[in-house]
Amino acid sequence: MKTEFTEVSETRKNLAFEVPSEVLDAEIDRVAKGYSRAAKVPGFRPGKVPASVVKQRYREQILYDVAHDLIPRLVGDALRERGLEPVATPDIRDVVLEEGRPLTFVADFETMPPIDPGDYTGLTFRKPPAVLEVGAVDRALEQLRHRAARWHPVEDRGGVAGDTLLLDLTRTRRTGLIQIPGEGPARGPDDKPEVMQNVSIELGAKANPPGFDDHLSGASAGQTRSFTVTYPPNYEVEELAGATVDYDAAVKGIRRKELLPLDDEFAKEVSELETLDALRDRIREDLQKGAEEEADHHVRHEVLQTLAGRLKSAPEVLVAHEIDRRLEEFVRRLMEQGLDPQKANINWDEFRERQRNPAADTVRSTLVLDEIARREAIEATDEDLSREIDRFAERAGRTPAAVRARLEKEGGLDRVRAGIRREKTMAWILEKAQIVTG
Repeated sequence: MKTEFTEVSETRKNLAFEVPSEVLDAEIDRVAKGYSRAAKVPGFRPGKVPASVVKQRYREQILYDVAHDLIPRLVGDALRERGLEPVATPDIRDVVLEEGRPLTFVADFETMPPIDPGDYTGLTFRKPPAVLEVGAVDRALEQLRHRAARWHPVEDRGGVAGDTLLLDLTRTRRTGLIQIPGEGPARGPDDKPEVMQNVSIELGAKANPPGFDDHLSGASAGQTRSFTVTYPPNYEVEELAGATVDYDAAVKGIRRKELLPLDDEFAKEVSELETLDALRDRIREDLQKGAEEEADHHVRHEVLQTLAGRLKSAPEVLVAHEIDRRLEEFVRRLMEQGLDPQKANINWDEFRERQRNPAADTVRSTLVLDEIARREAIEATDEDLSREIDRFAERAGRTPAAVRARLEKEGGLDRVRAGIRREKTMAWILEKAQIVTG
């Protein structure tokens, strides 16, 4: 058997195979014998069908079985002989498989690049000061006040600024106008109305589309308003920028928000605390904790960027898996917000492409972290794993035994161990680093 190894890049490799025809024919004969024992061919007794007849009658199935048995064995043997460890199952292409001829094919695969983490002790990182902005507590308190607001129905007048209208909204984007003789311009055939139910619009809000306040002010429950909006070319919602859209708004109800006064009673209403001063202190503590966590996150990000910069390339298959993970996480967040990802008007190809560079950075930094863990003999112990499973279980409201059983069934324990090991390695690097605040 002949093999030719080609190093396409630092991570991508391929092996070209040429297997002698006698080796291939012997494999075909072996598989054909298995078919002949069970083959049912008119005119022949079971088990007595000639090999030539079996090969002709079951040719495609036999060649399929040969390819899916012989090729993986040949690839596996060749990789072991060269000490190569692909990061994923090799892709097989250009297969030529025919009785009486040599078997030829090419196996494409990726391997880990050489990883030199360089000096990773005594590094210097900048940590921004965890200082609250002036007025941060007051702004948070005002947001809490709005969340705790009481709503009162408005039935004796039309909507005014500050009211919230509940609407069933139909919008039709004009894709073009056609001229109807004697009638003038009309909508083009491609215009498709989009119906949105139970839409809330607060009159006077800065986020309202242009023209909505003018056309909806004064509307009462039960009324319908029809109007047209032409969006500016630089409108922040890209799909509406420069578009002309017809709206039909059916007002279902009007509500008015009543803000509670900021006093001790308000503190009791929104928390277990007794005074407004105590609530302010609690908010200040929470904001301070958040600022410190954000500062720590900044340092961790700097560490990962530094490590990523020490590796030139990463296996494309790992980058693709990281992009998939980010996509799945984004879809999960949309669904948690009650949004249908298929109706979110998102260009998923563009989304994936935007994730490529950060995903590659994540993979490179992770590979360097793993190499540092290997060099420093940093491991996730059984006790570490049990504590992490306990935390999973508490967040999910399940028993640790159930969580562990699920992870074992899905093959997820190794993934959890890897995550623990990386967290411990990050902590080890930060412990050895010099952190400069400012």
